[in-house]
Amino acid sequence: MQIKSFFLFIILFTFSLVLNAQKSTLKLEEIMCGEAFTGYSPENIQWSEDGSKVFFTWNPTNAKLRDYYYVETDFTKSEFPYTGKADSANLQELPIVNGVYNSNRSLKLYSKNGDLYLQNLKDFSVLRITNTLDFEYDVAFLKNEDKIVYRAGLNLFSWNIKTGQTEQLTDIRKGADKKEQALSEQDKWIEKENLELIGILKERKELADLRKARNESLKEKRPKTIWIGEADIFSLKLSPDEKYVFYTLVNRAKTKTTIVPDYVAQNGYTAPNQAREKVGSEQDSYFPKIYDRSRDSVYSISSEALPGIYDKPAFLKLYSKDSIFNDKYKEPRSLIWHGPFLHSNANTAVYDLKSMDGKDRWIIVLEPEKANYKILDRQHDDAWIGGPGIEGWKGFAGDGGFSKDGQAYWFHSEESGFSHIYTVNLNSLEKKALTSGKYEVTKAFLSQDGKSFYLTSSEVDPGERHFYKLDIESQKKEKITSMAGNNEVYISPDEKKIAIRHSYSNKPWELYLQENEPSNIAVKITASQSQVFRTYKWRDPELVYFTAEDGTKVRARLYRPEKSQKAGPAVIFVHGAGYLQNVHKWWSTYHREYMFHNLLADLGYTVLDIDYRASSGYGRDFRTGIYRHMGGKDLSDQVDGAKFLVSKYGVSPKRIGIYGGSYGGFITLMAMFNKPEIFKAGAALRSVTDWAHYNHPYTSNILNTPIEDPDAYRRSSPIYFAEGLKGKLLMLHGVVDDNVQFQDVVRLSQRLIELGKENWELAVFPMEAHGFIESSSWTDEYRRILELFEETIGNKSKL
Repeated sequence: MQIKSFFLFIILFTFSLVLNAQKSTLKLEEIMCGEAFTGYSPENIQWSEDGSKVFFTWNPTNAKLRDYYYVETDFTKSEFPYTGKADSANLQELPIVNGVYNSNRSLKLYSKNGDLYLQNLKDFSVLRITNTLDFEYDVAFLKNEDKIVYRAGLNLFSWNIKTGQTEQLTDIRKGADKKEQALSEQDKWIEKENLELIGILKERKELADLRKARNESLKEKRPKTIWIGEADIFSLKLSPDEKYVFYTLVNRAKTKTTIVPDYVAQNGYTAPNQAREKVGSEQDSYFPKIYDRSRDSVYSISSEALPGIYDKPAFLKLYSKDSIFNDKYKEPRSLIWHGPFLHSNANTAVYDLKSMDGKDRWIIVLEPEKANYKILDRQHDDAWIGGPGIEGWKGFAGDGGFSKDGQAYWFHSEESGFSHIYTVNLNSLEKKALTSGKYEVTKAFLSQDGKSFYLTSSEVDPGERHFYKLDIESQKKEKITSMAGNNEVYISPDEKKIAIRHSYSNKPWELYLQENEPSNIAVKITASQSQVFRTYKWRDPELVYFTAEDGTKVRARLYRPEKSQKAGPAVIFVHGAGYLQNVHKWWSTYHREYMFHNLLADLGYTVLDIDYRASSGYGRDFRTGIYRHMGGKDLSDQVDGAKFLVSKYGVSPKRIGIYGGSYGGFITLMAMFNKPEIFKAGAALRSVTDWAHYNHPYTSNILNTPIEDPDAYRRSSPIYFAEGLKGKLLMLHGVVDDNVQFQDVVRLSQRLIELGKENWELAVFPMEAHGFIESSSWTDEYRRILELFEETIGNKSKL
């Protein structure tokens, strides 16, 4: 009898554990409301020009729209006087973030709503320079700072601060000069004969030539008319000494774009919205020019002298049918010319060049008189150029700038395997690394006196971001921030104070103020978390490492149930974007997913969130680990993560699911098709199903182009592996997604139908794009995901 009672006790106790594991105080429809549930964090942090106030947008009252608030920053007071919402008078102090300053920061020049303004920073008065229907922008002070230069339309203009005189500096026009259109030999012969035979025609021509010569002598001197045909102006700059105009023409490629139909448009009709092109489409062409104003002449800048400009990418050798591979092109590779970047007191122009194939970056300094240049730095990667401050998107220049005296240029480079800051002397070409180590510098800017750099880096830990001050001469580096997590720093105009937007793993972003000195205490200004959010004990995910099959250490976030059960279920989450970090100690951009993982853990699931190969934060080799094979190491990292859960945390190998959105959805599909023995269920959200149908800038970096590298696309695209599906697959997609387009999931659905697959479902969201907006859509989406896991690997499953 006692033995029966004992076994009955064991059964009841085990059953109670299962019941407890199935309970959660979290409600799906609440956590999917995002900030309406968590509270609205402060955003758009800006200092007033005098440094007395910090402005930010906030929504502590849960209104429909955010409003501007401000806090006074007087550190002499015992408490910061929080004054609430900014009124119209306060908003007059709101700075314009895109302005430029003169050398002593007494004047600020900016464009607002297409007009120009000059602010006196001594009395903060504002002078409106233009009030036109044209759009004036791209403003700068010229060398002596008595003039400004700006762009309107296709041309540059200057405005004299003292006299108020405006001068048009260029005369760039679309089309062709009809006067310069050459007559045919036939037409020349007929005109010559006519003038010889008809005396009055000859007299009239001579008279017209005399009038023209006299009028030309009386005309005001105007800039040379430059005809650019059908090209656009990509960049247009005036040298600070006013001698040269640097401009880059771009011939727009005539590519075929895609269409994303909107079936629920306001007018009741289907709207055929034009969207992006597909990878491998023809790309724009760029042609840098110099207009020498003193010589009234235009000449081109050639790329032929760039080292490696004729080199073919290494992958092409794999497709060569020749016994000896010719590794050189006959013509220079196509480039995007970013710049020029100009120093106000030096007649130097720096360009940041990116090859269209993504393999090279050159930084050059130009001698404009002869269009010659010197190579300041060349960065090459057989995979693709990228990394923090370098930018993998060819359409964007990397971070960089001049030293205070204009004698050196600084930039980011992955030369060491991690993104660090380098300087190069423009004359001697001596290059020096200012930072080094197995961490990344994510942001950098020069102090106003030019003696120091302010840096944000992951030196403390890959999952933290801190703010540093680096003395350039002594190389002494001081850590300014101390709060664990992420510290987004906004420095005051006098550099004596900092505003910090800070968050931790389980604490959303709040605003802090601190004096700009090491070890100072940061004072919390905002309290944004809602009451209902604070009632739950949110997990601080464990940061764990496991060893991948190739020996690489891979980092992950781990969420565990408070009362784990033997051989319990697990879910692996795959973050999106590919190059993104989600294993860190700050409030995630995937905050709904973070809260969902807490709910799953309450229900007895172990959740693993992996920074797989291609994630940011871990250096060049980690970043490029997916080159020519998406769904290779990034997928095997998920498999190794699953094995890690089984071996270390006792998860059942038969009860593992996987889900993710965008790139995470792509990996989910590859997992379900290629590793069905590992993953029993998967939810793929807004997933790429065939990389040949994604955009060019992102995809061509990693997989080259479908015509040049078809093998890379075939082994990287889930649609080719759909026959491997065995577990239960749920696909979810927004119909008006103009990023990963709805066509992707439709084509895969047809493939699954033709293969006779039965264990899959598709949920469509008619009014959602790539990033969902409506909480009802989020709730429906995650209700389906939760039901999938509960029915296949969770408490409702038959496992």
